[in-house]
Amino acid sequence: MRSSRRGNVDPFIVMDVMEAARAREAAGHRVIHMEVGQPGSAAPEPARTALAEALSHDPMGYTVALGIPALRARIAQLYGEWYNVDLDPARVVVTSGSSGGFVLAFSALFDAGDRVALGRPGYPSYRQILKAMDLQPVEVETTLENRYQPVPGDLEGVDYEGLLIASPGNPTGTMLDKPALSALHDAASARGAAFLSDEIYHGIEYDKPAVTALEISDDVVVINSFSKYFSMTGWRVGWLVVPDELVRQVERLAQNMFICAPHVSQLAALAAIDAREETEANLAVYSRNRDLMWEGLRTAGFDRIAPPDGAFYFYADVSHITQDSVSFAREILEEAGVAVTPGLDFDPVRGGGTLRFSYARGTDDIEEGLARLHAFMKRRGLAQG
Repeated sequence: MRSSRRGNVDPFIVMDVMEAARAREAAGHRVIHMEVGQPGSAAPEPARTALAEALSHDPMGYTVALGIPALRARIAQLYGEWYNVDLDPARVVVTSGSSGGFVLAFSALFDAGDRVALGRPGYPSYRQILKAMDLQPVEVETTLENRYQPVPGDLEGVDYEGLLIASPGNPTGTMLDKPALSALHDAASARGAAFLSDEIYHGIEYDKPAVTALEISDDVVVINSFSKYFSMTGWRVGWLVVPDELVRQVERLAQNMFICAPHVSQLAALAAIDAREETEANLAVYSRNRDLMWEGLRTAGFDRIAPPDGAFYFYADVSHITQDSVSFAREILEEAGVAVTPGLDFDPVRGGGTLRFSYARGTDDIEEGLARLHAFMKRRGLAQG
């Protein structure tokens, strides 16, 4: 059977790590999961209750393509509560997870062959989705000094029709403040390039609030999701905020590509937004875990890190230890029973010398994982104490 060049994308390495960890667990070993960016908590209780009640009387058929009106209105209200932004619900598009949002946004904004700039390291599926759509990812190398976030100087001399940023970022957890975000938006605007802001980790921030691109301009596309702050990864529901002039185009694309986001997930998401006590309790766990990781990783010998402002990741430079992060992660899994993600997922150039550690699980798991990592590194003479 013939196959397309567009389908020739790289694997998502973290999924391979998850499978290796699953196989190890199936063989009877206990594994501490620091590889996957997935909350250890369930969807908020009000979301589960609302869905159970709806299932007793609602056939759960198609919804309108842009999403249930009540959910779109509640998402718009959230922007007033979190950022003091007055958002028209008509600009909100409910999507099949943030992944569906990226497909819709890229389809609405770009033509085949267009170039989209993004920081490296970054979420690997950005470049793979772009490639599969015959778009060209233009990766801009960021630096530890800039906390692995792009700055306008990184874009000088770069040809691009779109700029995609992420704050808090994956794999680093670092954020852009309002002046930094504005400077990047200005750089894109000066070229007539589209500006896209991945905000799926908003709500998971620690010392200062995240800034939405909608505080800068209405001429942006924002991608968000219920996966992270609301602990709903498997429910596959997210949203876009788009300029007025793009709404109908995105709607037509959504009608044909997805019909709608899952009805059940939309109902659960609507209830989840108001589960503030539960979601803030989860945030308190992440905050505690971050403190433990910051100290525990450095003591274990993983001390080349940009401190994360949000999300639930640490991204460590281990180039002084190895240039083969895939093999090193495999050794950590096999010898320490801790699953971590090789940096090659996020940076095909420098990722052989980096690892990502997720702290989205319960605190007990984090403490045990850090102890195992310390013992592993101590055997190699790399840990303190």
